[in-house]
Amino acid sequence: MRALHFDGQVARVADVPLPEWTPGTAIVRVRLAGICNTDLELVRGYMGFRGTLGHELVGEVVDGPDAWRGRRVVGEINFACGACAWCARGLGRHCPQRTVMGIQGADGALAEFVRVPLVNLHCVPDGVSDDAAVFTEPLAAAFEILAQVRVASDRSSVVLGDGKLGLLAAQALAHAGARVLVVGKHAEKLAHVARRGIATTLLADWDRAAVDLVVEATGTAAGFELALAATRPRGTLVLKSTLAHGAPLNLAPLVIHEITVVGSRCGPFAPALAALAGGTVQVRQLISARYALRDATQALARAAEPGVLKVLVAP
Repeated sequence: MRALHFDGQVARVADVPLPEWTPGTAIVRVRLAGICNTDLELVRGYMGFRGTLGHELVGEVVDGPDAWRGRRVVGEINFACGACAWCARGLGRHCPQRTVMGIQGADGALAEFVRVPLVNLHCVPDGVSDDAAVFTEPLAAAFEILAQVRVASDRSSVVLGDGKLGLLAAQALAHAGARVLVVGKHAEKLAHVARRGIATTLLADWDRAAVDLVVEATGTAAGFELALAATRPRGTLVLKSTLAHGAPLNLAPLVIHEITVVGSRCGPFAPALAALAGGTVQVRQLISARYALRDATQALARAAEPGVLKVLVAP
């Protein structure tokens, strides 16, 4: 089959072996896959990954138990062992033996087919299009913030970054009743959430008043320092960016201002799918471009261009 394969130096579309079905898994024919900032960081050296890239998908089960065949699905990306103490606590996303689709030890979804554990699959509601369903994984990451911190209308919140994840996080916070301000560099990107009634401002115009909750989703090494300065004493700073190369950090303000730092990664698929089905979060306007799988290297390059939001690949 064809796939976007990264050999540690170059990402290229190549012929790779078809994934083989094993008990407890399903083979999913990929209908649509998305490229995210993590994919861009992987080809810059993040995680030392080698293999097929991609972890955002919607597809159809073509091999596996009869009950799953033909179902349109999305898949959680952490493949846990299911037997350790972390898994027993319901924290398979932190299983020490886990592999991660297209990120760590498991091939990804920028391919014609991908193998996914059955426990990771979620059926897509009939009313949710493929264009929307492919956003389930990043939207779930946005909803993870709600599972980790208290969100309420009496707490002021800032989302730093007007990329894909920042715009999804802003919608998730607003959906939960938070007072949200999104700070970004691109007026046309901020307009996507402004139309949803969410307050926005350009970075150059931001008054930088410290707030209760800051979500750092800039995707840049400089984002942490900016987010830290925007968090009030005893406030909460949620970190979303993952980077191949970091930068020196002055952690003293965390101590001086008693700031709580929350690392935030993958999240729950059920509320994300419910939000997509109910229309409480809008994602289709975040699609910047579409490519065929044969042109996936061009898709990767396009996704890295300034101002570009979601780039989709259709095998």
